[in-house]
Amino acid sequence: MKRLLVANRGEIACRVMRTARAMGLATVAVHSRADAGALHVQEADAACALGGDSPADSYLRIEALIAAARATGADAVHPGYGFLSESAEFAQAVVDAGLTWIGPPPAAIRQLGSKSAIKALAATLDIPCLPGYAGADQSAARFVQEAGRIGYPVMVKAAAGGGGRGMRLVQQPSDLPAALQSARSEAEAAFGSGELLLERALAAPRHVEVQVFADAHGHCIHMGERDCSVQRRHQKLIEESPSPGVDAALRERMGACAVRLARSAGYIGAGTVEFLLVAPAAHGEAEFFLMEMNTRLQVEHPVTEALAGVDLVEWQLRIARGESLPMAQSDLRLQGHAIEVRLCAEDETFSPHAGRVQRFIAPRGVRVDHALHDGALVPPFYDSMLGKLIAHAPTREQAIDRLIGALDAGCVLGLPSNRALLAACLRDPVFRAGEARIPFLAERGDALRRSLAERESALLPLLVAGVWQAQAATSPSRTLASPFDRPMRLRHRDQTIDARVQERSPDTLRIAIGDTAVFVRCTSTQLALDGVAHALRAAQLSPSEWHLQIGAVDAFVADASFEPEARDARHAAPEIKAPFSGRIVGVHAAPAQQVAAGDTLIVIESMKLEHAVNAPRAATVSRVAVQVGQQVAPQQLLVTLEGA
Repeated sequence: MKRLLVANRGEIACRVMRTARAMGLATVAVHSRADAGALHVQEADAACALGGDSPADSYLRIEALIAAARATGADAVHPGYGFLSESAEFAQAVVDAGLTWIGPPPAAIRQLGSKSAIKALAATLDIPCLPGYAGADQSAARFVQEAGRIGYPVMVKAAAGGGGRGMRLVQQPSDLPAALQSARSEAEAAFGSGELLLERALAAPRHVEVQVFADAHGHCIHMGERDCSVQRRHQKLIEESPSPGVDAALRERMGACAVRLARSAGYIGAGTVEFLLVAPAAHGEAEFFLMEMNTRLQVEHPVTEALAGVDLVEWQLRIARGESLPMAQSDLRLQGHAIEVRLCAEDETFSPHAGRVQRFIAPRGVRVDHALHDGALVPPFYDSMLGKLIAHAPTREQAIDRLIGALDAGCVLGLPSNRALLAACLRDPVFRAGEARIPFLAERGDALRRSLAERESALLPLLVAGVWQAQAATSPSRTLASPFDRPMRLRHRDQTIDARVQERSPDTLRIAIGDTAVFVRCTSTQLALDGVAHALRAAQLSPSEWHLQIGAVDAFVADASFEPEARDARHAAPEIKAPFSGRIVGVHAAPAQQVAAGDTLIVIESMKLEHAVNAPRAATVSRVAVQVGQQVAPQQLLVTLEGA
């Protein structure tokens, strides 16, 4: 093995190439049209274009990836995670081309990568599974029948792939047909397979996974568990190890099941066996149920690397070239506590946002895996994850505090991110107590969002000062010294801020909002209010819009000082606009159609997930401005409504 092609993009491509270079291997990047200038392309020794923008036109093209390996002289292929990483067809194509596949054998992927097949295998190995249905009959009628047998609520899942795509929670029979349709559509787009299965849904379990590693010489070990219970849209946001809900005895029970499963399929390489964990009843043992096995490296593998002090990508490469596992189960020592958060290009409501990163500053004191730089493009065609922050410390409390400090100090300007929401999750008393379950964000999300909005509102004078300073930096004539109050109107969230600004000295502003006036000391990098200094970072999004980071607080603010007064909203035609970039995959509205509040009008696929755009109230559709297959930009008109 001398030259490694990484069949992926972004953060994981950069991470794999970093280890490959340290081992003396040359690296080859592949890229879509949208990723031509991406960091993983810049860092590789060679790069090869795959095709268009969408995954189907680029990263999911097996023949193009094999051709890229041949054209660049690569003799090995690492799939990363996502895309084709769990495709037995891709693994077989790599092997058939005479290349080294950095992953489990194709037969093991077929047996363990399908949720349906793995549950059938688990039944023979005495590994507990939830009641469900994973049969060949994929008709809606059969799913209705099986859901009735299992009992509601049920979970609809894509049989192939993972990452939360193709998953729908169904609480009642009337919701099942729509859930099947949307889950199948999302699964086909993400994995090329619309096969589904059903499982009984648990009320509030933990999501706990076990890292396994096996070589070709019959050795297989587990490397402890990771708790991945903090999720949104069935996708993980925070992962930690050890789990607050797992003791040594339970760890061994779950680890033994994971190893038994891997051994039974002749597994080789890195894999993760995922379980749902239910707290024990009085005087009983905790129950766990097999969900699936991810036959690849996980996004959250750095958590295990931190605890074990190893490089799992290096292990993958060494095992792929025939070496034995570097340690036995008895040699494993997991030290301290590690937590990872996923930094995503999405707002606090979990809506994804494509765009350009104008400024990125990685915090110190933690590990940051990313593919970001000033000017980096975040396309709408792929996952919204920008990178990962991983803190390792002797105790859980110390790891939490270290990660909060890093999130507060980091900087991503130019588009929304979940940086502040992640810090709020870590600060939440339920999480700090180790009691977060899968419904954590569903139950605590509104309170977290309110706390973020309140933090921004508490800094309204600093938002005014921040825009003033940002404008002065780009257009000094805009803020020439004057002894008189200057009116300034800003839009922030859904409110208008009417302020009066007066320069009292070259570095001091008097800012009055309503009947309250304060003095803010300003520099280009800092704002001070009541003796408390806050770092100031700013990016201009348009001639009148700014993304400010004041201390740890993000805010998107528009200067509306020179805009005409808004018309009375009662006389304006309600327009439904795209909340983010994406591709139209469903149009459920037509001119003259009567719709009720909450009816789905448009479905947008963005960053590999489908999002419904619903009617805000009962109305009549007067115009539909988009069609299926069309790519839309943020704030592009979708539907116009009229009447009440």
